[in-house]
Amino acid sequence: MVITMKKHNMLTDSPGKSLFYFALPMILGNLFQQFYSTVDSIIVGQFVGEDALAAVGASYSLTTVFIMIAIGGGIGASVITSQYLGAELYSRMKTSVYTALISFLTVSITLGVFGLLFSSKILSALNTPENILADAILYLDIYFVGLPFLFMYNILSSIFNALGNSRTPLYLLIFSSLLNIVMDLLLVGGFGFGISGAAVATVFAQGLSAVISFCILLRSLKSYGEEEKGKERAEKETSDLQKSLLFDAGMLGNMIKVAIPSMLQQSIVSVGMLLVQSVVNGFGSSVLAGYTAGTRIESVCIVPMIASGNAVSTFTAQNLGAGNADRVKKGYLAAVRMVAGFAVVICLVLTLFHEGIIRSFLESGSDAAAFETGNAYLSFIAFFFVFIGLKAITDGVLRGSGDVVVFTLANLVNLGIRVTIAFTMASHWGVQAVWIAVPMGWSVNYLISFVRYLTGKWSKKKLIKVKN
Repeated sequence: MVITMKKHNMLTDSPGKSLFYFALPMILGNLFQQFYSTVDSIIVGQFVGEDALAAVGASYSLTTVFIMIAIGGGIGASVITSQYLGAELYSRMKTSVYTALISFLTVSITLGVFGLLFSSKILSALNTPENILADAILYLDIYFVGLPFLFMYNILSSIFNALGNSRTPLYLLIFSSLLNIVMDLLLVGGFGFGISGAAVATVFAQGLSAVISFCILLRSLKSYGEEEKGKERAEKETSDLQKSLLFDAGMLGNMIKVAIPSMLQQSIVSVGMLLVQSVVNGFGSSVLAGYTAGTRIESVCIVPMIASGNAVSTFTAQNLGAGNADRVKKGYLAAVRMVAGFAVVICLVLTLFHEGIIRSFLESGSDAAAFETGNAYLSFIAFFFVFIGLKAITDGVLRGSGDVVVFTLANLVNLGIRVTIAFTMASHWGVQAVWIAVPMGWSVNYLISFVRYLTGKWSKKKLIKVKN
């Protein structure tokens, strides 16, 4: 039996349905990716040992920075591509795709060479323990050799999402994750290649997926512009085709306008977690263990919220490209209902089952403080996921329109609140100050972005030029 998923048109179908069915593959993909990451760590830890797992962990924060650059670049490319798609300017849309691929391939090769030259110095500067330094350098060097493939894998996924196709990235993610696990078992467990085997498995699996994704994308792009259009639109498109380019510096500039704030947002999240982590460390390993378990669960709970925000971003870009700002407002209201529904389900599950969930992350002999911390964190945060959902979809409208100044400011304020409260109030409120600050940051971020949304100025942003 073949299972098919109906494709919903973001320009004509019900806003609620098109957003939900577009976000669903992204939700499933992110959940699957978290499952894969866990299995990958288990394989390295079980077959190679604690030091090897620590070496991968020591490299993680650095590799995450490069992936954030790719994700931010992908968001910049997706907004421009979506707006051209909505305007039915298919030749320009294709130029925007080619411009993104050429530009970010160049960036990834440059970053890969930089990483190879300075990996040992960077890891030493991060105070990587001597007993795992050699393994960490080996892992990073292999990672940097394959960086162009890993980079393009993320860029291509963003472009597919921009085209309204969130299913292909899901299928490729499942394929690459399963292939990665199989190769981990083969190279690490079977042939005993250790940490180098884990790095090669990741690079090969995502590299192959990137090549397949690129081939599928080229075939998909051929179909645009072939469907029937009105005479006036056809004449304009014919004129555009005569000027079709593989690279456009103006388009790249517009991509960068959206990409840099998006990179900053991604970095803000990591920097905030890193700074807050230093506060939690001061309460001891047991409290840290409970907090870590809680944040792992939190990261799963926010998946549908982030995916909804990404869906709204693409929905906004396509409909603004088509000149339909009113439809964006209808989509936003539908997204509010969607994230509210997700928030209710998450709240009920965590409220009813938080103790069992925390115990699944901690050993039976763990200190009582670990269980108390994890339970307290989940019991509190369960009621506030609606705020990150509202933040995500409101940011999605601003990002999709290219209105990035307030969006960036709101995220900086979010970081400032979380860090300030955690550092200043921990001595008075205890470790609870860390998680009390979380919904405060989310809600203020949302309010700033929502006020900007209410002004309607986002609907007048012009990232693309459409000839009438």
